[in-house]
Amino acid sequence: MTTALRYLLLIACCATWPAAAEPDRAPVELEPALLERVVAWRRDVHRHPELGNQEVRTARIVADHLRALGLTPRTGIAHTGVAAVLEGARPGPRIALRADMDALPVTERTGLPFASTVTSEYRGQPVGVMHACGHDMHVAILMGVAEALVARQDALAGSVMFLFQPAEEGPPTPGETAGAKLMLEEGVFADFQPDAVLGLHVWSRLASGQIGVRSGPFMASADEWTLKIVGRQTHGSQPWAGVDPITVAAQILLGAQSIIARQIDITATPVVLTAGQLQSGTRFNIIPDEATMVGTLRTFDMAVREDVIRRLRTTAEHFAAASGASAELTVDQNAPVTRNDPALTARLTPALARVVGAQNLVEVPRYTIAEDFSQFANVAPGFYFFVGTTPAGTDPASAPINHSPLYAPDEAALGIGVRALLEATLDFLDGAPEDAHPP
Repeated sequence: MTTALRYLLLIACCATWPAAAEPDRAPVELEPALLERVVAWRRDVHRHPELGNQEVRTARIVADHLRALGLTPRTGIAHTGVAAVLEGARPGPRIALRADMDALPVTERTGLPFASTVTSEYRGQPVGVMHACGHDMHVAILMGVAEALVARQDALAGSVMFLFQPAEEGPPTPGETAGAKLMLEEGVFADFQPDAVLGLHVWSRLASGQIGVRSGPFMASADEWTLKIVGRQTHGSQPWAGVDPITVAAQILLGAQSIIARQIDITATPVVLTAGQLQSGTRFNIIPDEATMVGTLRTFDMAVREDVIRRLRTTAEHFAAASGASAELTVDQNAPVTRNDPALTARLTPALARVVGAQNLVEVPRYTIAEDFSQFANVAPGFYFFVGTTPAGTDPASAPINHSPLYAPDEAALGIGVRALLEATLDFLDGAPEDAHPP
């Protein structure tokens, strides 16, 4: 199916949302000076990255900017989150726009003149810190959109909440609540129930100038699982005198892969079960008491998620029991499935086409990466899209991917991101009835 045909099918699905007031209007023109400020903000935030729940400097820059625009930001939500509401001149719908602020424990190797040299500590280990996922760009883009919308306040119907979220990459300590979920628990929407929530992510697997869209399930749920195996310590020369938790861990790891390969219908829905860490022992000739595996589970269906967790727990317990050990599995969900509301996706896709042209709209596949934007999209209909960042002349398939220490997105994506999020917001506000939220 061609991209153009997919685009037409998306538009045909929009019957449940009101038509835009000006569906064929020209894109909004932005002042070059605003786009220059967006680039400067991005470079500043990139040079000074902060890990999740530590985004103190970034949050201060955001809050100061919102105050300068005449808004009243609420700060300290979920540790360092910031939110502010812009009220339009006329009553209308409510929309929330979200950007994440946290960086990653990655040592930068881009060679950029504004590259990060920051170091910190992450889960007890010294690390470099880098905006290797592009959240610096998200912050700058939403700051630019906020300024553009404030400039149009007198023409707006409805209201807009700007959400600057900490700790999208997960809590700094396993088992803690963080990010979008904690913002919701602390009442970020208590006095502002949005009719829709929008977000974007810069993405290396698309060329600069492209925007990626998918209706329905888009990104997987993400669970962090921890498996503690308890054996019995003994001398390495006499394994029969104890219970070897490392051997049991290896058996469980192989058995876990059989869950996906032989027990789950992966033709119906993709599933990924990965162990990313195995820790055990202190010396070459000592069989230790314990081994701990840590990994991730990615699914697109919550029933399948529960089934895989049950099977993993059963597999671990039975392998352990067969060797005289014990196994305890704990699972912490970092993010549910990210689903784009089909009607809202169809409703707002023309806004993205105005920015990059229909020929540069790409229907992206489902990705087993995850996004806790899904927490917000479980409260209101959500629309999330990708903005390409690989510069011309480079194959996106071979470019350094997000989370790489070499990830250096094309800054032209900043202007595209501002325009795309702004156009989608204006289409949503323009196309809804003015009495959607009467005063």
